[in-house]
Amino acid sequence: MSWNGIINDAIAARQWFHRHPELTWQEKNTAIHIREQLTELGIQWRVCAEHGTVASLAAAAAGPHIAFRSDMDALPINEKAAVDFCSSEPGVMHACGHDGHMAALLGLAAWLKRHESQLRNPISLIFQPAEEGGHGAMKMIEDGALEGVDMIFGWHNWPALPAGVALCPDGAVMSGNGTFHMTISGVGGHASQPEICADPVLAAAATTMNLQQIVSRRLPPQAAAVVSVTSIVADSNVTVTPESVSLAGSIRLSDPQLREKINALIIEISQHTAAAYGVAVDIDIQSRYEATINHADAAQHYRAAFAAELGDGYADSDLLLPIMASEDFSYYLNEIPGAFALVGMSERASSTPDYDAPCHSPVYRFNDRILESVIRVFARLAGLPVGESGQPISKPGTARPFAAK
Repeated sequence: MSWNGIINDAIAARQWFHRHPELTWQEKNTAIHIREQLTELGIQWRVCAEHGTVASLAAAAAGPHIAFRSDMDALPINEKAAVDFCSSEPGVMHACGHDGHMAALLGLAAWLKRHESQLRNPISLIFQPAEEGGHGAMKMIEDGALEGVDMIFGWHNWPALPAGVALCPDGAVMSGNGTFHMTISGVGGHASQPEICADPVLAAAATTMNLQQIVSRRLPPQAAAVVSVTSIVADSNVTVTPESVSLAGSIRLSDPQLREKINALIIEISQHTAAAYGVAVDIDIQSRYEATINHADAAQHYRAAFAAELGDGYADSDLLLPIMASEDFSYYLNEIPGAFALVGMSERASSTPDYDAPCHSPVYRFNDRILESVIRVFARLAGLPVGESGQPISKPGTARPFAAK
């Protein structure tokens, strides 16, 4: 298969995935499609964490074992993007670009298989379910996805960056997260008699305001963190003070050491506010993903590959890092060295569609044009760069970005 054929097939795969989205831990047909494509390419694979797949190439090669990862799941969003291959599943959409991530890995698989004899590093391709809050990476690791792997790479499309720009810092690239839920219980009654009620609505409003002081007054200005109340539910009638109010929110943090302090402050502030308003509060705080923190050596290799493919200005951006979104790729980086990159896809300066609607938007659109660049970058990291003619740049045995074991 020609290089152009590989790219065209990757685009077709992306559009198939987009048309057939599946939610977290429901990626059965997505997994079947991936496995069929790998089998057609003659690539060995095994099931991992039910709907996950780990494909293997050049298993006997002597160099360090390199892994590349893609997530698979879609989101519970009703698509509003005007595309010919719109989601066929009502209320389910690939609104985060995981369809593009899978397609890039399949394109890489086709290129590496075509030149497998030239690989000097064992390669694993990890197709992972349940990134969207389902801790899929943790389950993949528990099922052996990283066995024998020395270094891992991943990426996420990022609409806030222009196409041709990629960011891969040393250290944190994406933040950790968590959630909190609390029930504020008071004494309900008639709205005309506030003096005999203990108003949980007022206490919830005060709690919301007081939690804002965590970031603005209780953490150092240098700390990248967010505490957001995102839901207040006080089901009642206009003449009734309710018995209780449910309040919930999100936590974001770039430094894992901040988690314990932020959680303690949420509890302290909420309890003290409740006491001040004569109500009680029950608080549940759940940790989700840790910050995605790149290892310096792997990040340097990644940046060199981006520079080779995108040019010296590939990192020109004023986007502040880490971004406050979260990724379960952090599980992998907590186990072995590796790096994660943000790859831009906006086309605001051209006459083509903008592709700048944010992830998780019902009008989000993935830019297929970036697939070739990502596949080229991954090929470099695998030690098999692609030339302009669609042939390997180096002679067999010379493309070795990592030292042998």
